[in-house]
Amino acid sequence: MTENIDLKNIPETAIVPRKHRKFSVVWIIPMIAAVIALGIAVQRILMEGPTITITFAKAEGLETGKTLVKYKEVDIGHVTKVELSKDFRKVVVTAKINKSAAGLLVGDTKFWIEQPRASLSGVSGFGTLLSGNYIGLEPGKSKKERHEFTGLEVPPSITFDEEGKRFVLKTNTLGSIVNGSPLYYRQFNVGQVIGYDLAGDGNSINIEVFVRAPYDKYVTDQTRFWQASGVDVSVGSEGFSVRTQSVLSMLIGGIAFETPSSSEEAKIAGEKAVFTLFNSRVEAMAKPEKIVTPYVLYFNETLNGLYVGAPVTYFGLPVGEVTSVGLEFMPRKNDVRPRVDIVVYPSRFLTHLKEMSAMNKKVSVDTERHTFIQNAVDRGLRAQLRSGNLLTGKLYVALDIFPKAPQVKIDWAKSPVVMPVVPSGLQDLQDKLNFIFSKIEKIPVEELSAEAKTLLATTNTLLKRFDQEALPELTKTLNQFEQVLTNADNTLVGKDAPTQYQLRETLSEITRAAQGISHLTEYLEKNPEALIRGKQEGNKNE
Repeated sequence: MTENIDLKNIPETAIVPRKHRKFSVVWIIPMIAAVIALGIAVQRILMEGPTITITFAKAEGLETGKTLVKYKEVDIGHVTKVELSKDFRKVVVTAKINKSAAGLLVGDTKFWIEQPRASLSGVSGFGTLLSGNYIGLEPGKSKKERHEFTGLEVPPSITFDEEGKRFVLKTNTLGSIVNGSPLYYRQFNVGQVIGYDLAGDGNSINIEVFVRAPYDKYVTDQTRFWQASGVDVSVGSEGFSVRTQSVLSMLIGGIAFETPSSSEEAKIAGEKAVFTLFNSRVEAMAKPEKIVTPYVLYFNETLNGLYVGAPVTYFGLPVGEVTSVGLEFMPRKNDVRPRVDIVVYPSRFLTHLKEMSAMNKKVSVDTERHTFIQNAVDRGLRAQLRSGNLLTGKLYVALDIFPKAPQVKIDWAKSPVVMPVVPSGLQDLQDKLNFIFSKIEKIPVEELSAEAKTLLATTNTLLKRFDQEALPELTKTLNQFEQVLTNADNTLVGKDAPTQYQLRETLSEITRAAQGISHLTEYLEKNPEALIRGKQEGNKNE
């Protein structure tokens, strides 16, 4: 059958070109909308800021989509998620930050929850009572970008842009110092405590303080810091004194600083400079001594009232202090004795030794000092306990001259050297009282009492005999003596008594003799030559 098919008569297919349809205007609107949507999406992606996470101990008042992130009271982001950490111990807050504030997210940036806080140092976050809690931000100085942070429990004490310097104070006890405690310079508030922590060795405390500008220039390498917390009440030989910086420091503690006026070539302290924090201004401003000489004192009396730090005086001026008070065991006697260790600052009363040694280089300062002390001891230099204040009963050590003290030779080979002592005035008084009381105790009171009773009975017997026998005779004698006085009165004083007549005649003669002597005296005054020539005839009538 295939052989009969005529291949020439098969029809051919004709290719007709397809007609192009015209573009419809209807598609323009969707295309424009798509382009606009794409542009908005790209712009949103380009303008969107970073997303960060902040871990807090607890999320007080934080709400998703409502809580804001603020810096200098400007909204820079908002919270997008609040959830627990994987171990359920913390709260992880996710926040979206505006791109304009992305530069604030560096390595040492700090976050905290701003909320109302009331403490002795003041009230903060009061505005959140109306606006609600928000997350505060304090930028750091790092250049490294960061998106994961750990939030603070309390806001930082100082702001990022506040001018001033930070310093570190080392102390053994924190006392009443807290974050926010004020810092005083001449009783003017110039800063505050911004933090504290234990030192690396655990034996001290590092307190970080901030001094605002321009007051930070008053902190030099020779500045002294001391605790000005509470009220410093002291009763000393100068009397009763009360010192405090302010009422605020009495409540929350405080620190004061000052540079001694005697400081020379002081340089302004740099950032993070380390200083020692003293317990009081007296301790802080005390002049540091480079040379100290230790001595040992052995007293044979009570040391009650003597304390470590008590002054050692020389003619009433402080020249040292007590460093130890205790007991020393004596193996030979198998007993103990009171021991007081002191240090003396030779520079306070032996400054002339340097000048003398400079003139004679062969003589050392130690040799000159030993000679000076030995000469003083030979003249009676002794250590004595004295009362610094009768109200408190505190004692101090006085070095003074006692001329009648026995001679003592100091052994300079011992270390420390033993300084001779004398009993205190109170001890001497106590010894005398004890001596008097011992004498009184030795009086045989019972024997004296028996003798006194016998003497009293004998006295009563004598009085009775006197009343019965001697008294009547004495009464009779007195009556007779009264009669004699009466007769004598009649003889001498009576009107017709002969003795009285003779007395009147005698007085008349004495009067006439006195008148004659008076006339003779007047004549001799007028005629003194009469003593030689005698009375002249022409003067008979005179």
